[in-house]
Amino acid sequence: MKSNILKIIVIENDQCLHEAYKYYFETYKDYSLDGIYVSVKEALLDYNNVMPDIILSEVSMPDGCGIEGIGHFRKKDSNVKIIMITADSDFEVVKKAFNKMANGYLTKPVNKHSLHDALDSVKYEGATISNDITKKIISMFQKKSYASFSERENEIIHYLGQGATYKTIADNLFLTPSTINFHIQNIYLKLDVNSKSEALAKLKDLPHFECYV
Repeated sequence: MKSNILKIIVIENDQCLHEAYKYYFETYKDYSLDGIYVSVKEALLDYNNVMPDIILSEVSMPDGCGIEGIGHFRKKDSNVKIIMITADSDFEVVKKAFNKMANGYLTKPVNKHSLHDALDSVKYEGATISNDITKKIISMFQKKSYASFSERENEIIHYLGQGATYKTIADNLFLTPSTINFHIQNIYLKLDVNSKSEALAKLKDLPHFECYV
């Protein structure tokens, strides 16, 4: 990235968004839009003529080459920065993108301010990710611990919240299903409920005293 003005290409099959991107880049002083393509294949064919600094690519492409395109671009230039953009914030898709060596992942809608911030983050920090995805990642590593329940009961509550069956919980905690059932009945008793759905609904309204990773 030698020039002060970085060259950007966009891969987006939704033609309606092309004008939006053109407008965004007209307002940027430090980034230039050097190409908009409707497929990864089209972008690869023109790649050597542009040699972009940053690639913005839609994840869901008709040819299925959204995330797979990352590898093709890396073969062209191992140092190019790649930001994937999509309406899908599924964490498995996010993980796949970063496993393929993406530098960023943004969820739509993207406006000119959020896009510029993302470009700056990649330029100066080397990576970018949408706030909604960051919150999902954090929540995956945090567990709520309720003061009125034992440590074991809190573990079971955590698995119940994930939709796990009694058997799955038993396997994960190395306990028998009957032992899990015993603890769950105690949880129901403390909450004054008679079912899993009632328990989960009530737990959501309870203040938790500690979050731990």
